[in-house]
Amino acid sequence: MFWLSHHTPEEWHRCYTFGPFRVCARCLGVYPTLCAALVALFVLKAPLAHPWDLEVVLALTLPATIDWAIGRFKPHAFSNPWRTFTGVLLGLGLARSLFIHLQRPFPAVLLAQFALVTAVALPVILVTYRRSRRG
Repeated sequence: MFWLSHHTPEEWHRCYTFGPFRVCARCLGVYPTLCAALVALFVLKAPLAHPWDLEVVLALTLPATIDWAIGRFKPHAFSNPWRTFTGVLLGLGLARSLFIHLQRPFPAVLLAQFALVTAVALPVILVTYRRSRRG
């Protein structure tokens, strides 16, 4: 079931199994954390800007991004609890940047977060694509 896990059978080691269902380990950390943190930021009326937003959001985004990149080359490099933990961190970073974005579209922190993920992901995607084309 794609909506619970986007992984193909050869990547099921990146999932938790709950009966007949598989749930992506990182997504299990990202989405509940993102939703809870975003609600908390609005309920607590968090400040719209903080001097450390950029550094904190990038620091929260980096572990999951690096873990994902390493995982493209070494699929069994990390454990599912680690993937879930980095997903929680990513969820917190995404919640903060989305919180700001929903009130002031395309803030610098969101654009920097996008640039970080792109700077890591794009080369990895290109290298793995080239490798798959070679067979």
